[in-house]
Amino acid sequence: MDTLVRGAPLAQEQLGALTLGGYLREVCEKYAGNEAMVFHPPSGPVVRLTYAQVWDEAFAIARALLARGVSKETRVGVLATNRPEWVSAMFGISLAGGTAVLLSSFARGAELEYLLRVADVSLLIFERSVLNRDFAAEIGEFCPEIATARGDVHAPRLPFLRRAVCIGEMDGLGGAIESWQEFVHGERKAPAAVVEAIAAEVAPSDRGLVFFSSGSTSKPKGVVHTHRAATIQCWRWPRMYALEPGVRTWSANGFFWSGNFTQAIGATFTVGGCLVLQRYFDPGEALRLMQAERVTLPVAWPHQWVKLTEDPAFHEVDLGSLRYVGETSPLRNHPTVRSNWQEPMSSYGNTETLTFSANHPSGTDPAIVAGNYGYALPGNTFKIVDPLSGEALARGETGEIAVKGPTLMVSYLRMAPDEVFDEEGFFHTGDGGFFDAEGRLHWHGRLNDIIKTGGANVSPTEIDALLRECPGVKIATTVGVPHETLGEIVVTCVVREQGAVLDEPTVRAFVSQRLSSYKVPRRVLFVEEPELELTGSNKVKTAPLRELAARRLAQS
Repeated sequence: MDTLVRGAPLAQEQLGALTLGGYLREVCEKYAGNEAMVFHPPSGPVVRLTYAQVWDEAFAIARALLARGVSKETRVGVLATNRPEWVSAMFGISLAGGTAVLLSSFARGAELEYLLRVADVSLLIFERSVLNRDFAAEIGEFCPEIATARGDVHAPRLPFLRRAVCIGEMDGLGGAIESWQEFVHGERKAPAAVVEAIAAEVAPSDRGLVFFSSGSTSKPKGVVHTHRAATIQCWRWPRMYALEPGVRTWSANGFFWSGNFTQAIGATFTVGGCLVLQRYFDPGEALRLMQAERVTLPVAWPHQWVKLTEDPAFHEVDLGSLRYVGETSPLRNHPTVRSNWQEPMSSYGNTETLTFSANHPSGTDPAIVAGNYGYALPGNTFKIVDPLSGEALARGETGEIAVKGPTLMVSYLRMAPDEVFDEEGFFHTGDGGFFDAEGRLHWHGRLNDIIKTGGANVSPTEIDALLRECPGVKIATTVGVPHETLGEIVVTCVVREQGAVLDEPTVRAFVSQRLSSYKVPRRVLFVEEPELELTGSNKVKTAPLRELAARRLAQS
């Protein structure tokens, strides 16, 4: 019995350079004169950079890093919003042979300290102000030594941290904190020939990036990826999305999340397009940017699509430039949008595989998609295992999804590979599903989210996907709540659309028309959106919601 499902050989894919520095060099040489990035700052002139200028900036950053002691796989933190400095810094770190630690700009206080410590960050590049936050002040609270150090900082709470670089105002800062301008364009820099020599020695298997998981159930885990993993995903993204040269991509989602990194940067740079950068999501500003910069590919989360349509400017802007707008996006309904593009929504992946590991590319026949999550991508191998015994299961049997392949992480920070992978090198994802006879993946959601009720297993993902089609439902999240006789009961928590008239019998009736009776929620609870706790990637945290539902039911 063959229990493995394999993608096509990786050699069949058209890939370029497999280091991040090599990738940047290749696209910058090919598209040197093209506009690579545009940035509208809160004040001052619009910043426009060609590919040649992006290369020059990244190379200058590499020279500066080497002059400050960065060496092979030195951890360099990047704490900033989506702006040109973020992109140039990430590639500059790669050219210098370092490892870029991509930090969430949502992290605060103890969490930020934890991320810096667990990642052994030795040099931190940070943006001074984000909304009403002053990162310099926040860092100073848990590392006061950084403001007073003469030369390198030595702080017991962050023993590896030596220096920091500030993007933005330097008022009141000193010590081991250096201005961005002085850092990049000052006199302290390594010879250009040394950068070239180091970049040539960086191997595809070297550690290039560290992302952090959302931390929905515990502290965020540092996910370590090689240059090879990152570049493979960057090279393949335009093919998955059927993108043509000249794409202009807007995104306000942080590049410190792996999906946004490969989708926005990879999809754009690989075909010589332009990144239209927005520091953080503001629907009115986003719409203005889409119109002004003639965006063709908007990258957003579902809740952001809704906010865009609710903004007063939505009915006033011309979005006729948008080309890559999927059928599920509310932007498709804008009177100026003319798009027949098919977004590859049926895809499976996670941070550990640096986004997609199975996929149906854009243009796949809907009959083939048919509710599944795609075929294994080239180089990947899957198996379905019994979550208790770890034994591989036959096709059609449901169990835990396990995967290995060229974009799988090296490991988690501070964990040995044998603590993370099984004896065959597979990563057990914690997701449930099965492969059908044609080799297509069917995903059922997180195993620990599967609801066991009256001897049956219910996938909350299936119910939630159905309820997205229910009139009046803005958000639906289903959880299992403990029950004395059934083990758990199925409870769906719903946020109504503004002004919608919706009650519990209506929601239950909608589900009962499409699903088996045991899958129909025993209870439907209506909640307000602020009551939902979100992960860093804007997914609803199920553990707190389960507790909320249990309290509500106990009071009723």
